[in-house]
Amino acid sequence: MKLGQATIKDIARELNLSASTISRALKDYPGISDETKRRVKEVAKNMNYRPNAIALSLRKSRSFTIGVIIPEVVHFFFSTVISGIEDIAQSRGYNVILSQSNEKLDREISSIETMLSNQIDGVLVSYSKETESFDHFTRVLDQGFPIVFFDRAPAIPNAINVMVADYQGAYDATIHLISQGYKNIVHLSGPKALKISIDREQGYRDALEKNGISVNPANIIECPLGTLEEGQRLVSELFNSLPERPDAFFSCNDIGAVGAMKACRDIGLKIPLEVGIVGFSDWQFCAMLDPQLSSVSQPGFMMGARATEILIDIIEKKLDVETMERNLILETKLMERDSSRRF
Repeated sequence: MKLGQATIKDIARELNLSASTISRALKDYPGISDETKRRVKEVAKNMNYRPNAIALSLRKSRSFTIGVIIPEVVHFFFSTVISGIEDIAQSRGYNVILSQSNEKLDREISSIETMLSNQIDGVLVSYSKETESFDHFTRVLDQGFPIVFFDRAPAIPNAINVMVADYQGAYDATIHLISQGYKNIVHLSGPKALKISIDREQGYRDALEKNGISVNPANIIECPLGTLEEGQRLVSELFNSLPERPDAFFSCNDIGAVGAMKACRDIGLKIPLEVGIVGFSDWQFCAMLDPQLSSVSQPGFMMGARATEILIDIIEKKLDVETMERNLILETKLMERDSSRRF
């Protein structure tokens, strides 16, 4: 989807008028006849002309407003990220405009265009699960508009990313389960298009191999939706299909881990005596469950704060985009609780 389907020059060529006349007509300048304005606007509409929002943003003086595009507001992790974003933005005199994609590519594209049209100074983005092509971001970046990605790092050369150590967090979680005597460990993985899913799966694989446990492809189950119902259903199906019953689950998110807990309880398995479970993100409810859910804690507030600091420093030209470090990786911490501790 292009940011503009036609240019002022295209309209000028169509009407055999100068580009300056087209520009003034579109802006209702005096000195342009009503008939000319009508013809110009009609042709502009037919040609699907839209002003170049990026150029407008770059020409204007700063608005002291930044945009934030996230997959979901209700997600506990993203809510903590937003808190960090707003804390830093307010302290540095910036307003925040928030938009959620609901994990939809078309809403993500619409959000970036709307924000550019409102002449914001820069954007913080965590892209959707549907996003596999990043053309809508690269076009903006190529024109010098500031974007900082957080949590989900896109496959864009020289993109600036603030992430957590997904590989290390998954590695630590799997090593913990092995240390507690679990041997047949299943990984409930995230959408394969997301780098965080790839890194977490690799951490799981490497932890098994380092401890002499062969990786069984049947023990890696993709959970693209990441819902409780999906986790419960997939784990229930797993118990009925695998010849050897799993004795532990490492989920790429906490909701999937809770789904696994429910499936285990449905067949009468005792947690953690017979099966261990670890999630990822450490949502607030993890410490409220019975048993309490072990999980890999992500520094959401710090991620939001650091991403915002970097974005505003770029806007204010306090950082050299050409020479700065492109990837900031924040450490995770395994929160060991009763769902996985046997010793």
